[in-house]
Amino acid sequence: MMVYEELVTRLLGPGESELSCEACFEQLDRYVDLQVAGEDADARVPGMRAHLRGCPACREDHESLRAFVEADGGEL
Repeated sequence: MMVYEELVTRLLGPGESELSCEACFEQLDRYVDLQVAGEDADARVPGMRAHLRGCPACREDHESLRAFVEADGGEL
């Protein structure tokens, strides 16, 4: 069922405002730092979650950076 939800989101776009790829790239370090610190990254960087849901390239960058930061003890 999740595959259909993802497809619908990609086709229709998110139901909330989202960042552009450029803004995502500029805020990604901060977003990951906030996530790893256990803070509410979605509230502090509005639109990031929606963008990551709809953009496979940025989502991949996010996942890679977060895995790197977590493996490095939480420091960027």
